[in-house]
Amino acid sequence: MAFFGGQPKTPPAAEPQASSDQQNGVDIPELPEPRSNTVIAKDLVVTGKLSGEGVVQIEGTVEGEVNLKGYVIVTATGRVKGPLEADVIRVAGQVEGNLISHDHVQLERTGTINGDVTTVSFVIENGGRLNGRTTMVPEQASIPHVEGLAPSKTEEEPED
Repeated sequence: MAFFGGQPKTPPAAEPQASSDQQNGVDIPELPEPRSNTVIAKDLVVTGKLSGEGVVQIEGTVEGEVNLKGYVIVTATGRVKGPLEADVIRVAGQVEGNLISHDHVQLERTGTINGDVTTVSFVIENGGRLNGRTTMVPEQASIPHVEGLAPSKTEEEPED
């Protein structure tokens, strides 16, 4: 039975569903493929140390240390209060604390970093604000691969 006069949703025949909810006649809408492994939602405040491996998209607030092997995306609504360390960091929101990136940092036009940045590569879009110092370090030999994201260039091509 559909709610509000809509048509009931049926799963495509090519993709068998093994969910117990669907076997019991409950229609579950399919969600789009997630952009990242973990999302800190817009109205959520996380306090403490966040560590692990993968991709984290911060739309809410994280108060404390963030240390990841992988990617951190701070969206326009996101805020980090504390040190942030990851392989790749993209900032469109606000970060109050020092950043360490093992690959590169991208500061978008809506982003603000209040702290020092240590990285291999740093891109600041027109309008991005950095209130701190930048230290550029040599590229490391190996950067971990995160499933679903394009790897960064880690080897230089030999000159002829």
